[in-house]
Amino acid sequence: MGVLSALARAQAAATGVAQPLTTVGHLHAAAAPLVCVPLALAGETLAPLAALVGTDRAAPRLLVVPQPRNRDLRFAFAAALAAEVLPYLDARRGATEDVPADRGRQVRVRYLDAPQVWVPNPGGVEFVRLLGRSLRFRRTDGEHPVPAAVPRLGCWLTFLADRAELPGSALLVAATAALGAHWATGQSAVEDAHLPALLAWIDPPEGRTGAGAAAAAEDPAVTPPAGPATDPAFDRDVLAPLVAAYDRGAPDAPGRLAAALRGQLTPAWDAVWRAYDLLAALPPGATVAARWGQDRDAFTGYAAHLDEGGLPQPRHDSAVAAAARLHRLERAAATYALQRAYDDPLVLADHRLAGEAFRGEVVLADPTRVDDSGRRPVLRPRITVRSADPLHLAPGTALCAPGRPKQRATLVSVEGRDAVLELRGGMGRGRTPEAGSVPEVGEVVTYTTLTDAFAPAPAFPAPEDTPWTHGGPPADPAGGDPRGGAEVPGDPPAGAPPEPVPAG
Repeated sequence: MGVLSALARAQAAATGVAQPLTTVGHLHAAAAPLVCVPLALAGETLAPLAALVGTDRAAPRLLVVPQPRNRDLRFAFAAALAAEVLPYLDARRGATEDVPADRGRQVRVRYLDAPQVWVPNPGGVEFVRLLGRSLRFRRTDGEHPVPAAVPRLGCWLTFLADRAELPGSALLVAATAALGAHWATGQSAVEDAHLPALLAWIDPPEGRTGAGAAAAAEDPAVTPPAGPATDPAFDRDVLAPLVAAYDRGAPDAPGRLAAALRGQLTPAWDAVWRAYDLLAALPPGATVAARWGQDRDAFTGYAAHLDEGGLPQPRHDSAVAAAARLHRLERAAATYALQRAYDDPLVLADHRLAGEAFRGEVVLADPTRVDDSGRRPVLRPRITVRSADPLHLAPGTALCAPGRPKQRATLVSVEGRDAVLELRGGMGRGRTPEAGSVPEVGEVVTYTTLTDAFAPAPAFPAPEDTPWTHGGPPADPAGGDPRGGAEVPGDPPAGAPPEPVPAG
């Protein structure tokens, strides 16, 4: 948490109203999102109990598993969920556009739209991940077959959950995480995970503010939890008797159970749509469209993969795949932090207070300075920036300017409140800089250590070149499993029970 973020939380606690952390929205809000509010049976790793799903906020579809421990009923739930989700995904696969690639030498095609699925909280994202893992290897023939839509749904859910790991992705959105990135409340981060309480700070009901409104929203008798966990009192007093009545064959049990579960899910359904409205009302940041374009690229690519008969995602990443995934996540996190700071002066202010950026006025400029110390003379202008921000950066630090993203600067020296910078790049090809490419005297500029400079991926070894301890071939090629015991994508044995999924 930055200094400004901490101050915003303190101010929210003092005033009883959430404080904005941003001046713009940093999340793409689709015109027609799909909202899914899931519930799971307590004490089970993945036993779907119910879900409220749909794109029409006034007419959601309720899916219920009257006995979550029954395998057939669980797969019937999955088939019903597929009937809602897959048509929504296919509807996004309409018009396409040509996008230049490889510096304009090639062209790739991507869809103009992509799906956006909203769930109440990170627990909902985990529910999607686990449900996708339990479905994507199911058989469609032989013993215990499932409809073809079920494993296809599992592949898509896994794809969405994987994309949710990337900072800035908007294909699968947890409402609490999205709200928490844009507003600071006067409660802890753990309390912010409760969607009704979080909304009580950001969009409080009339006559109540702050902790009082949040405490009222946390009362499960008034506002049930937003899933996938259920309220223990509801489990004991309502759910358990109704499930037992269903097991006994009571004719009214399914209807009573559906009504009870709808009552638990409807407040969360309304809360997710309130969160969507709040975020959609924010003006989008300049780089939001580019990140949504990356999501559309990923959606287009995975749709083509499935159309071509591609295999489901493996149960476990190999050592090389895991390292490559970690590199992508770290790269995406750095890029997202940079883009947020460049798009939003309030976010950048947090970095200024942390000493990672400074803002000031150019008091000296030498735009035509040439450095002839190397093999050939090169244009290297220097400017002096006078700043009221603390300057604790060491000489030699690489800097970037949000106003000139293609230009790089190196901190030459710091004397009091004056910072001397040497510039390179983004000034044209000659020894005379293009007009406006070098800051002029009197111009107010901002420089930061946040950078999006190109960083090539490490040279990961091929799987066959990794040691057997990391999924490669065994030390003795004449014996043992050539995969080193690693799992590969495939179907479970016929008639096998659902794959056990670890809680983590």
